[in-house]
Amino acid sequence: MSVAPPAATELLQRLIRFVTVNPPGNEREANEFLAGILRDAGFAVTLVGMTPERPALVAELRAADEAAAAEGPVLGLLSHVDTVLADPSEWQHDPWSGDLVDGEIWGRGAIDMKSQTAAEITAALQLVAEGWRPARGALKIIVVPDEETGGDEGARWLCDTHPDLARCDLLLNEGGGAPLRFRGTLHYGVGVGEKGPVRFLLRAHGRAAHGATPRLGDNALVKLAPLVQRLADAELPFDLHPAIAGMLDGIGLDGTDPQGSYAALRAEDPSLAAAVEPMSRITFSPNVMVASDKINVIPGTAELRVDCRVPPGVTVEQAHERILAAVGPLPDGVELEWGTTVPGNASPAEGPLFDALRDWIAENAPDAQVVPTFLPGFTDSRTWRDVFPDCVAYGFFPHRRIELGEQAGRMHAKDERIDVEDLEFATRCFRDVTRRILG
Repeated sequence: MSVAPPAATELLQRLIRFVTVNPPGNEREANEFLAGILRDAGFAVTLVGMTPERPALVAELRAADEAAAAEGPVLGLLSHVDTVLADPSEWQHDPWSGDLVDGEIWGRGAIDMKSQTAAEITAALQLVAEGWRPARGALKIIVVPDEETGGDEGARWLCDTHPDLARCDLLLNEGGGAPLRFRGTLHYGVGVGEKGPVRFLLRAHGRAAHGATPRLGDNALVKLAPLVQRLADAELPFDLHPAIAGMLDGIGLDGTDPQGSYAALRAEDPSLAAAVEPMSRITFSPNVMVASDKINVIPGTAELRVDCRVPPGVTVEQAHERILAAVGPLPDGVELEWGTTVPGNASPAEGPLFDALRDWIAENAPDAQVVPTFLPGFTDSRTWRDVFPDCVAYGFFPHRRIELGEQAGRMHAKDERIDVEDLEFATRCFRDVTRRILG
């Protein structure tokens, strides 16, 4: 006798109640819970990790005919169950309660991204409960730890050390799907690419002295002050990747004229422009300054750490050239040092997975459009694109009720929550698209 699969709402509430704040993560209990559900449904389940406390989960369901399984695509539904920290004193509801209030599920991870874990797994369980099995290829459910601190113990470790376990032809992950509204039309963004961090620091050298006698010292912090403003004011040229040209065309602007298109967008909808314009060029954010740790000591050294993001299509060498040009001549005693570097990465905005997502939106939100987008930040998709160059990885979690600005504002914030209708909408999408891709 088959057991009815849990509803996505119930599964998400249960996942939120696992405290998986990273660091330290401690994702084992959550992934063991999910492994049991998937194993009972007939999936071949593997738990493997860099450390015992932080295993990744891979659950696979292959076509019954081995020839069909080998010849068909492998569709991966990827998510992570670690979260950022939450301060309960700042929340209206306990961030690990999973409370259902007025049609919304509250808790850390409700948006980023235990909701997608719940939706993907519920979709798979619903299919199996209906007697479904892939007619070709295989379905993989992949739930990793450690995304919030970069993925070295999660996605990167899994793909590098167990490539056969992680390998997919097509992959759905976080990083897209919340619709943006422009000129009265909703546009669902498929996250086909991500900007990469090319971080750097500026280090100034001076001469320490007592704070009461400033002319006896050479204040290193003062040397950095004009550079902070220079970086804040910098506007680098647009790098119009074909996918972003397609986005501009798709929302009714001109993909051949990014300068004019973004000027029009800023005039019509400044908040939307602030969200999408960073997709198209290198951006700077001077975020951390470190100097003296004593109020009465003039700093002999000081550092300015800059978060720089580079879109796909721009090489690291090109990025370095443009960054140096934007920084301009360095004052005496100031040097630049490169830090974390991950090139921007993207998958083609075409093919069977893109078509399946576009067709599903056409059927389920017929007044909306689908456009390719880039994520200004990064996700674990970059690891699959890097390790498996032929893998087409997209970010997509479609919402019915809340739009991009509101969704982004709840991520990593207090009172994180998701509407049940949005969760169910995404669950239907993953179920239907899986059936379409794998038969």
